[in-house]
Amino acid sequence: MKRLALAVDDALTMRKLVAFTLRSAGFDVLEAQDGVAALEVLRTNAVDLIITDVNMPRMDGITFTREARQTPHGRGIPILVLTTESDAEKKNLARAAGATAWIVKPFQQPQLLALVGRVIPGSVPTPA
Repeated sequence: MKRLALAVDDALTMRKLVAFTLRSAGFDVLEAQDGVAALEVLRTNAVDLIITDVNMPRMDGITFTREARQTPHGRGIPILVLTTESDAEKKNLARAAGATAWIVKPFQQPQLLALVGRVIPGSVPTPA
């Protein structure tokens, strides 16, 4: 059974890189350019994983995480924050909003997949 992920980032190249990385591990991936668009996706799709940036127009990733946790499809799933931010206060805000984990850009694909494998055990094939 394929798992469905949602990649949220205002930078198209970053969304495509995250989507490529997740597809290489067997995920189907939906994309949104900010928190507002991502909430629309969540209204009609039950996703297994969300990876979101923090700094985005219209709705930032921390607000999106808080709002996503209030939706039926966003309550219990892992939400990974992928951002250039490394400030401890921002991390605490994200955690308080409901983020599962934090990873700093730029990321290495194996690093992201290892984190996904930790938050969704068995979702990522382990290298031979």
